Amino acid sequence: MRILHTSDWHLGRAFHGQVLDDAHAAFADHLVELVAAESVDAVVVCGDVYDRAVPPAACVTLLDETLRRLTERTRVVMTPGNHDSAHRLGFAADLMRERLIIRARTTGLDRGIVLPDASGHEAVIVHALPYLDPDAAREALPPLLAERLGERSGPPSPEDGQDPDDGDAGPCRPQRLARSHEAVVSAALRLVAADLERRRAGRGERLPSVLMAHAFVVGGAASQSERDIRVGGVDSVPSQVFTTMGGSAAAQASGGLDYVALGHLHRPQELRPPRAEQGAATGQAAPAASGRAPRLVYSGSPIAFSFDEADAEKSSVLLDIGPEGVTGLERIAVPVRHRVRTLEGGMEQLLATGDDGSWVRVILTGDRPPGALAALKAHFPGLLAFHHEAPQQPRGRRAAVTAAADPLEISAGFLDDVGRRSPSAAEREVLRSAYESALAAGRSRR
Repeated sequence: MRILHTSDWHLGRAFHGQVLDDAHAAFADHLVELVAAESVDAVVVCGDVYDRAVPPAACVTLLDETLRRLTERTRVVMTPGNHDSAHRLGFAADLMRERLIIRARTTGLDRGIVLPDASGHEAVIVHALPYLDPDAAREALPPLLAERLGERSGPPSPEDGQDPDDGDAGPCRPQRLARSHEAVVSAALRLVAADLERRRAGRGERLPSVLMAHAFVVGGAASQSERDIRVGGVDSVPSQVFTTMGGSAAAQASGGLDYVALGHLHRPQELRPPRAEQGAATGQAAPAASGRAPRLVYSGSPIAFSFDEADAEKSSVLLDIGPEGVTGLERIAVPVRHRVRTLEGGMEQLLATGDDGSWVRVILTGDRPPGALAALKAHFPGLLAFHHEAPQQPRGRRAAVTAAADPLEISAGFLDDVGRRSPSAAEREVLRSAYESALAAGRSRR
């Protein structure tokens, strides 16, 4: 079975004001050609298809045309990411033809998709997890855990925001999960483990397993272009939850995962999960893992969305998988429509550097002579970002306020600069809580 893994298209995104529609169209052409040339049996798209919840009409048209061309040649499984609107991306998903499957609802995350190979024989089980926002998934998953696995908690606790004496709060009412990415992903994996156990039971030949997920896994290298998804001060999921299946009692019997197709981080990379000995979400000792550690792979975005991604070769992942697991993994480079680079140095050094047509960020060090920016723009027609680092700065080096800067560190630096003291732990907690409330309010408006 041959699978093409891609993610984080971000249709509709701009790069420092430059429209990327031509780059996205070129990538779509490349994807369709690659599927045909490599006899791909299925394409998995792991979230952030669009860059925002309500995409421009041209982006909807491009996606529609791309999916039509792909499904003429292969099958496509797609999930929403944290940038997408799950409701909009998943509209009419139940009416889709067999060769296009969009899994946007939490309620269907444990319904494994059995895909056939070129001969029509069942060849792989795919579990497609939509992006699990902790504030929503901690409410949606407990009823599924109770119904499918019989997981029931005691009465809600006061810190969970519910009154234990409430007449509706009883021992049979599922309690919300902890407010964290680890808790909700672990819960989803326990549901997946039970489904894997059922689907693999009684088969003469083992079916390999692919899990699609959109998350920030511990150990991954981020870039400046991913949206902040912190909840409770944490934005990541421990990698070992994929080995222990979230602490599932069925981890061993399920046979485990073979390949985890990840989205969210824009740099292509593979993570190596340690063999965990403790359950991720329950706080109890986890059952024995499946005996195999899955391959955890980010395809990365097909286009550079920030200057710090200039060194990351954009690619898709071509995966060969069989009963014994992953048998081949190759990164296929994506054609680059717009190259980006960062140049740093004094004015004389910068003007001595040749222009190669790239989109450029310039960091000018030392003195800034009159007309410096105009001269640099004339020398580099693709100059999109400019920053001047003065020779001396009072009170040490100050962080630049950019889209890539951590808002909490900028706020703390402001208090330090104005109040002549660093914020206390309590003040930092107030800043963190206010920032995360603003993030949550932005998500709820989609």
